[in-house]
Amino acid sequence: MKSNHKIWVIKLMAVFLFVIMIDLSGVRVALTDDREKLFGIWKLVSVVGEFQDTSEKIYDMGKNPPGYSIYTPEGRQMFIIESEGRKAPKTDEDRATLFRTMFACTGIYRLEGDKLITKIDVSWNPALNGTEMVRVFKFEGDRLLISTAWAPSTRFPGRVTRGVFTWERAK
Repeated sequence: MKSNHKIWVIKLMAVFLFVIMIDLSGVRVALTDDREKLFGIWKLVSVVGEFQDTSEKIYDMGKNPPGYSIYTPEGRQMFIIESEGRKAPKTDEDRATLFRTMFACTGIYRLEGDKLITKIDVSWNPALNGTEMVRVFKFEGDRLLISTAWAPSTRFPGRVTRGVFTWERAK
């Protein structure tokens, strides 16, 4: 009787391990699918700032900011985003404004669930080099939506904001 019980327990454990392996392989397939969907060149559609308390939206970078993002199969991400209507500088103040109205960086990315994490190695702002940029992503058809985490605003004291970046696959 005891040996039948042991066999039953071993069979149950085997089924349990099989179910876990199938479940984990499904997660891996989903992550692989998302990773492969990410490969390529994406054109920026919009950058929207949202306020958590009111859902108010602002377009700091204009309604049509230019930008591109590239994701390679080797795990490299690069992007550049500019505010709409930037002009060549004539003064030091103009140059400072140009610095504040663009973002650019590159690094090695990885996916963890719905998180897109880039270990930045080169950036328009050297303070970001060596840091990890964590964003939430989702696909909507041929569009890629990437959101920052909610955080206290540096520009609007006492407010909590996030940025939502909408990209479409470049044609």
